[in-house]
Amino acid sequence: MNSLWFFDDVNLFTILCPHRFKDFKKSHEFNVYKKNDYIYFEEDSADKIYLINYGKVKIGYVTEDGDEIIMAILSKGEIFGEKAILGEEKRNEFAQAIDSETSLCTITTDMMIELLRENKEFSLKIYKFIGFRFKKLERRLQLLLFKDTKTRLKEFIKELGEDFGYKNVVTGDTIIRQPYTQKELATLIGTSRPTLNILLNELKDENYLDFDRKEITLKKYGLGN
Repeated sequence: MNSLWFFDDVNLFTILCPHRFKDFKKSHEFNVYKKNDYIYFEEDSADKIYLINYGKVKIGYVTEDGDEIIMAILSKGEIFGEKAILGEEKRNEFAQAIDSETSLCTITTDMMIELLRENKEFSLKIYKFIGFRFKKLERRLQLLLFKDTKTRLKEFIKELGEDFGYKNVVTGDTIIRQPYTQKELATLIGTSRPTLNILLNELKDENYLDFDRKEITLKKYGLGN
């Protein structure tokens, strides 16, 4: 597993949440959001970082034409809004809860910097992780803007294989336990759910993959195409 949102099998929430630190525990609270509640909007002040206790959050932005572009859907243990510790003053994306109930650990920029300062080795890993994440988000944006829907789906499934998959030692296929619903997957590649189903079935007929509600099997052949 080589996940975009985790590194070295470390769950960021369990390490960074102030609730785990004696000096911060008393003043720390979790914030709960209902489905479709916005955590922040584009142009809001970037003065907090968020860790997901439970639930899901989508990250995206709105184009000048009013189209919504979804860059990521995050879940338990993941971090967002982290550009605040890099000096960003205004948000250039929105964050919205998409589960019926989403609990977040909210950390001020000053508190996060203090936590990172206490562990320099981990601090370096955090900044390296952020850089790696930016590169992957930039690549995803390029796919959304310049590639056809079928190519976007194939590339995104390859990425899921890298982040969430494991190898079947007998067949050489990559097994991906689905981290997203079909609706979420369609949103992430910028298409509709009916179109996604059509494309998945086309790729199945081409022996590129197999799929059910719980898993996607990326065929050994598919890894080279």
